[in-house]
Parts: sequence; structure tokens; C-alpha cells
Amino acid sequence: MLTLPPEAALPHELTTATAGPPITVPRPAPIANRVLSDGFPATAEGALGWLTDFNETALRGGDPATYARAYGEAALPHAPSLQGSGPLALLTSFRNEAGIRPGELTPGLTVTYDVSQGLIKGTAEGGRFAVVCTLGQLSFDYQGQSTSMGIGDCQALRWTGSAWRIAPGARAAYAACAWPGSAESVAAGYRPLNRDGAR
Repeated sequence: MLTLPPEAALPHELTTATAGPPITVPRPAPIANRVLSDGFPATAEGALGWLTDFNETALRGGDPATYARAYGEAALPHAPSLQGSGPLALLTSFRNEAGIRPGELTPGLTVTYDVSQGLIKGTAEGGRFAVVCTLGQLSFDYQGQSTSMGIGDCQALRWTGSAWRIAPGARAAYAACAWPGSAESVAAGYRPLNRDGAR
């Protein structure tokens, strides 16, 4: 995966160039009492749709405890350790700097992750294994201060026969982080997403 300087993730000028045509991904409705949605098809686009839903759900609110719960629900036995997760490290760092403990409810804190681009790095085993990446805008609003950055996440996913899950084995290479729609995002291979269906 392309290595980009930290400033590539900060808001800056967009480009009209693309890395390819948009990728259409499904986006089914959530299931009651579950962090994650299922019902995504056994395709590379389905895997990317699943990771998009996973990241938007797990990062909403900016709580490492929520992300850890989602990861625990999503990871198959012998999947990469949660502790090596880039998104978890980012959320933990933000909370530490703000003096907010994991799991602590904080009035006035809003954190969202909106995925707008993605990348299908490859598939294997007849499409039952896929490495996919999301790129979106992670926004923190707290005590009148706002910060936004472009954050990528790549995961190796396994089709279980009924759902996509984080696969056992080696961790996928860490994603390039770029401001969505920027020249750097295009250089990293991210393509726009067409999101089909209701959330």
C-alpha cells in the first residue's frame, strides 16, 4: 500500500481525477440489538460494503470500547489482534488527549466516520477471501472545536457461508490515509463508492 505523509490526511484541495469507475456496494438495514449488519452478498463488493458498514458503525461516537466490541463480534478465531488496529489506536489517542476514558459518556462529543471511497485489493479461494479498504472522513467535534481527517482501513475478510468476518491469519497491510477525493487518495487507488439501498 502506498505510504503517504501525515499531511495527506488533512483537508485540502480535491481532484477531478479518479483511480477508476465508482464501485457499487450494497448497504442493508441494521439488525436489531447487533453492532453489525449482515446480509451482504458473497462478492468482493459485498465484502467492501460490509467493511464500510462495520467502520461507520464501530467508529461512530469515537469510543474505543464500542470499536472493541464491534471488532470482537466481527473477528473469527485467530484473526489479527485488536491491539494492532489503526482505528483503535486513533480513537484511544484522541480520548487520551481529551481526557476522556473509554466507555465514558461525554455530553457535547460527536464523532462520525463517513466512507466515500474504497479499494478492492484482491480476492482468493474462489472469492471466499477478500482484502478490501475503506477511506472516509473522520470528524471529531468536542467543546466547540472540530477536527477532520481522512482515515483509511484495510481488512482481510473471510466469507463464512452466511456473512463476512475478519479473517484468521496475518493482518492486512495498513491503509493509506488521505483526504477523500484528493490527488493522494487517487494515487493510493481509492475509488468513489456508489452505495445501493438503505442503511
